[in-house]
Amino acid sequence: MKTRWIASVCLMSVIMICSVGCGLWSRSEKLEVDGSGTRATAEIMSKSGSSVVGIAVFTADDNAITLVIEIEDVSPGLHAVHIHKTGDCCSDDAKSAGGHWNPTNEPHGKWGVPPFHSGDIGNINVGSDGVGRLELTAKDRWSIGGSPETNILGKAIIVHAGEDDFTSQPSGAAGKRVGCGVIALE
Repeated sequence: MKTRWIASVCLMSVIMICSVGCGLWSRSEKLEVDGSGTRATAEIMSKSGSSVVGIAVFTADDNAITLVIEIEDVSPGLHAVHIHKTGDCCSDDAKSAGGHWNPTNEPHGKWGVPPFHSGDIGNINVGSDGVGRLELTAKDRWSIGGSPETNILGKAIIVHAGEDDFTSQPSGAAGKRVGCGVIALE
């Protein structure tokens, strides 16, 4: 009897540790956000055998969200970056993050040129040193803890192996997922 109890406790501990370590995030309650300096981040981890690492930082200010993404150890050139609907980076290929976050049910496209998904961030340009940075400001499309149609918390940032062509449906033909990070309140 005691052995079963210990085994049950150990199993539950392993499940909890794996859930946190894999980047599972299911916090969906609406947060009261004052809009000034609230931050959410995603630590981007390597996927699909890549060595990509990085960070995405979302900052709320004056009814807008500014996103800064920095990645490194990735091949030079353009790499698509998207917000995916599920904050789960456990699988080796990051497919556990699901498809693009698209609460408005619009076709895939280029950020700022309607129609486009709320998860269509665009391409990040990576230099010959393997480092890339992208900055983007969103008004009305994103919130940190707002309504389900705009709330970025609990979603995933995905970095792709190739560039987004902004036309192929539903995801821009950007290739495999080489980086993944779960967006969580800082």
